[in-house]
Amino acid sequence: MDFNPQVLLQQALEWIESLGSIGAIAFIGIYIIATIAFLPAFILTLGAGVLFGVWWGSVYVFIGATLGAIAAFLVGRYLVRDWVAKKIAGNAKFRAIDRAVGKEGLKIVLLTRLSPIFPFNLLNYAFGVTGVSIQDYIIGSIGMIPGTMMYVYIGSLAGSVALIGTGTQPTNPTLQWTMRIVGFVATIAVTIYITRIAKQALGQLTQPDS
Repeated sequence: MDFNPQVLLQQALEWIESLGSIGAIAFIGIYIIATIAFLPAFILTLGAGVLFGVWWGSVYVFIGATLGAIAAFLVGRYLVRDWVAKKIAGNAKFRAIDRAVGKEGLKIVLLTRLSPIFPFNLLNYAFGVTGVSIQDYIIGSIGMIPGTMMYVYIGSLAGSVALIGTGTQPTNPTLQWTMRIVGFVATIAVTIYITRIAKQALGQLTQPDS
């Protein structure tokens, strides 16, 4: 039997729904696990809108995503750092960004959280091997709020956990286009910003020692 993470998470949502008042605690715990395990947590984000409504759903998703991101960051920094580092070994530009992110980490984390082109789960581990401080990393998580609220709202329109991720759930075109524009602007901003600081850092790397 093939492993299907989407089905697994839908079943988890159905189980959470059956828990009643303690479902929120279980939801946050499962969201943390999904984030660490590279599971498609957006299914849970959509499901939060059905189970808890837009406001509380957004709060629970943000808590779960932030705690999961912090856990993945710490795992990447202290437990699998060598494995992650090997994946980016020999990349001079990444080394330059690594140096720069120590000074401008908050801005970079915030912009990458706003931009949809940076995969959430992978980014958590990647930041673990950079010089970004845990404080800047946590504060930068506020960049997840706009996307979180949009997807929770879209999920709330489904009205049923069974419809989550099926492609048959209703959507809000205005919200989707708004988030696409926000994401597009953030993508351009982070690309320009990272390119600039990388160029500056590379210039420092190539300067002879005095």
